[in-house]
Amino acid sequence: MNPHCVRLLILASSSLLAFAAPWPGWRGAHRDGHTPEPLPEILPANPIPAWKIPVGHGYASPVASDGTVIYLDDSTGSETAHAVQASNGKELWRTAWTTAWSDEFEPGPRCTPLIDGDRVYVQSAQGAFACLGRADGAVRWSLSFKELGMVWVPERHSNIGASVRRGHTGSPIVDGDRIFIQVGSTRGASIVAADKLTGKILWKSLNDQTAYSSPVVGTVAGQRQFITATCEGLIGLDTADGKLLWRFPFKTAANRNVLTPILAGDDVFFASHSTGLRDLNLRKTDTGFQPVEKWFNRQININLPTPVLVGSHLYGVGPGREFVCVDTSNGTVRWREKGFGEVANVITDGARLLVLLDTGEVRLLKPEPSAHTELGRFQASGKTYSAPAWSDGMLFVKDSTALTAFRFAASR
Repeated sequence: MNPHCVRLLILASSSLLAFAAPWPGWRGAHRDGHTPEPLPEILPANPIPAWKIPVGHGYASPVASDGTVIYLDDSTGSETAHAVQASNGKELWRTAWTTAWSDEFEPGPRCTPLIDGDRVYVQSAQGAFACLGRADGAVRWSLSFKELGMVWVPERHSNIGASVRRGHTGSPIVDGDRIFIQVGSTRGASIVAADKLTGKILWKSLNDQTAYSSPVVGTVAGQRQFITATCEGLIGLDTADGKLLWRFPFKTAANRNVLTPILAGDDVFFASHSTGLRDLNLRKTDTGFQPVEKWFNRQININLPTPVLVGSHLYGVGPGREFVCVDTSNGTVRWREKGFGEVANVITDGARLLVLLDTGEVRLLKPEPSAHTELGRFQASGKTYSAPAWSDGMLFVKDSTALTAFRFAASR
């Protein structure tokens, strides 16, 4: 097919966007995999990339906002942040902020950066944290997890901790004028809140060892709270002072809690590779808060990718490399489909699911509880564990060698 016709097909497959919604951090603007922008209605088999640039190693996902894409990689032995133009991939700046680290898996950064206003927050595998200027990449402030009491564990195959021996992957989160960071210090600084503009520490909380989970912030049971999974289980902290509001303890093999908690009203959904999928209902009591388990499906032991919630159903990769639809009213599986690989990161607009498999293949699905329905697929990249980003009608996909952009609708 003529390349020009292919581009027309892509543009015709989606309505023109009235605005460009940002994808500023892990799983988008609200940590839930949702975008207010419409996704394509169909996928062409061989879309032509808008641009493609070479990049270094790293599992960190790209993010995008206001015409700029930020990505991290391992550049010549340093964990490095890059800013490029979303329209053409032209580099605007790059900043190396710490020495790179590697184990037997892919080297390079593992924590997705966060764009907030005129700042970009980056975090290394070994806990070097920095606030960069969005316009020029200059370091505005920084802190070290080791200076906050984190002790790095060199025995990678031990069962001690998680992020302190396999690399920090849990992305920070901003709420108001504060940024919340998972440090992993067992000396009273498992979780730390800092002034997002200055880096001044506002509070420190708990002695939990941190896992690989990225946190969420939301109002649950009438209380604004920071919610995450540590090595010890799920916790909720008061965002104002770091006070522990509730805890739901459980242990997993190798302390491998990876998923991001999913919030729905007063319910919190979470799963791990060895304990299954559960629904906790958080209730306010006379003495505080009580998490009550509504249901627990031991068979839905999700390992790495966090599902998305559309209506009353969760969609994502479950056990056996199957894509599943789970009814959140009772935890039952409505349908399952084989052949999705170990990792499949999902973006949704509520009407469609855009799924990036670890093979680099993109599939478009309908979020229907009745049956699995595919609307198209194409090969976007090589093997990748990085989640994609979607902003201004463009899809950004990173593997270990390239960052590739696909345009599916007219930009603003």
